[in-house]
Amino acid sequence: MRKERAYRQYRKLITDVTHGFRKRFRKALSNIPKNRIGSVLGKNCLKRNHTDDTFCNPYKTMIQATNLTKRYNGQTALNNLNLTVHSGEIFGLLGQNGAGKTTTIHLFLGLIAPDDGTATINHVDVASHPHESKKHLGYLPETVMLYPNLTGIENLDFFSQLAGFRYAKGELAQYLSRAGLQKQAHHQRLSGYSKGMRQKVGIAIALAKQAKALFLDEPTSGLDPKASNEFSEILKELSAQGTAILMATHDIFRAREVAHRIGIMKEGNLVSVTDAAAISANELEQLYLQTV
Repeated sequence: MRKERAYRQYRKLITDVTHGFRKRFRKALSNIPKNRIGSVLGKNCLKRNHTDDTFCNPYKTMIQATNLTKRYNGQTALNNLNLTVHSGEIFGLLGQNGAGKTTTIHLFLGLIAPDDGTATINHVDVASHPHESKKHLGYLPETVMLYPNLTGIENLDFFSQLAGFRYAKGELAQYLSRAGLQKQAHHQRLSGYSKGMRQKVGIAIALAKQAKALFLDEPTSGLDPKASNEFSEILKELSAQGTAILMATHDIFRAREVAHRIGIMKEGNLVSVTDAAAISANELEQLYLQTV
């Protein structure tokens, strides 16, 4: 309990410092002539109003949905979703089955096309530029599809080459180790891996692709507590390295532990967004039950 309280205080401090920085940043920015904004912040800031907090922001927008909508046979699966995830941020997406979580991820992956709105990754529109957007993303589904007859390092080598990257064996081993896979497992066939070990190979593939945005769909489902905790630590490390992470999950307590912000979806609508540092696990559970 003491450890959790200390962690909440730490997260709140980070949030307060960030908020204060943004206020000072906007104030300083207002004193800069408009014709010099581009030289100070980069030419992209010239495209929109210089007081726009979302765009001219030291924290880069990496994942963004704007009025994103998807319908199936006249039924709305996702309704006008507006969502932004910045570099280094972990956004947890909660909701019951059919709430729209997986549909949201599939739209960002380009597996389905939106009926309205846009999904962008690193400012690249997924629907208009599917190949370009895929260069920036990694995807970890509930069950990672890998080749069971290949070893961990062989799977990583194969999928890295598919993405256009060629690495020496030593570099591949480093990616697997960074993902938390024990060295003795690198040369074992995937058929003998646990689910947690396969998830780590999936993370290593995202690392090797140099993914700036990572999409997770029920990544801790079926993992034992130890493996689930190890997975959370890996996500925190990726976040610290600047990766934007959108994680769809049913695991309320894991989302509270690892995410910076948490959204709750219901019937295709994002009905609540909460700062994880400002709410306890029990409070989040109550909010979830009241919402769904």
